[in-house]
Amino acid sequence: MKLKVLVDNNTYIDEYFMGEPAVCYYIEDNGTKILFDLGYSDIFIQNAKKMDIDLKLVDTIVFSHGHNDHTRGLRYMADHTDLKDVAVVVHPLCFNSKMYGKDNIGAPFNSEQMKGMCRLKLTSSPLQISDNIVFLGEIPNIYDYEERKKIGMYSNGGEWKDDRLADDSAIVYKNEEGLFIITGCSHSGICNIVEYAKRVCCDTRITGIIGGFHLFDIDEQLLKTIEFFESNEIDNIYPCHCVSFRAKAKLNEKIRINEVGVGLTLML
Repeated sequence: MKLKVLVDNNTYIDEYFMGEPAVCYYIEDNGTKILFDLGYSDIFIQNAKKMDIDLKLVDTIVFSHGHNDHTRGLRYMADHTDLKDVAVVVHPLCFNSKMYGKDNIGAPFNSEQMKGMCRLKLTSSPLQISDNIVFLGEIPNIYDYEERKKIGMYSNGGEWKDDRLADDSAIVYKNEEGLFIITGCSHSGICNIVEYAKRVCCDTRITGIIGGFHLFDIDEQLLKTIEFFESNEIDNIYPCHCVSFRAKAKLNEKIRINEVGVGLTLML
């Protein structure tokens, strides 16, 4: 598997790509070409061009959840590329309207619009999306220190409800060495995600993690997360996007973490 960071909050010095507080990864697995999240603007398209990545060859798009820093780039992708043969894999609630106060923080299209644009695959269950990559679907609540936090409201059947991000998911790359977790924001809890991936893939070996962990403060959740990483012997960690400097520094006291920026390439 090859993974290339097209969008992240950070960029590498002297690389001259563009960044924004968002996520987009380009992934190749045995001929399957995947975009995981699409960021907030069109910079993933501009960065891909500089990296000589042809986005018109992408056959699968996966969204980690429905927030606009992960989905808003879809409007630019739809203008850039004919999506009619592209599989778009999401949790069934991903394209529901989302509001935070008076701000629309959801995706630019709803599920009905998406059905007319692409091969939409709505699933709350795990789904194989390439030879070695699995979409996890809905993540169960396993650890009590990772209680889902309310972030605004979402519309469901015409009724507005507290949004605790049931649509938040992740993907897993599985090879002979174990599991590598790829996540967007981990609103469902990074430990919950990893533990569920182990159950879904029937493998307890975690070779690494890249993505946002939604950790900002030095609190019980962060300390328990560090303990979880240590007990699972996870020593190849790439925290980015929604992980504060303070949280990264605390993680790095116990486990050496890796820098992430636009242009990073991982070969697994």
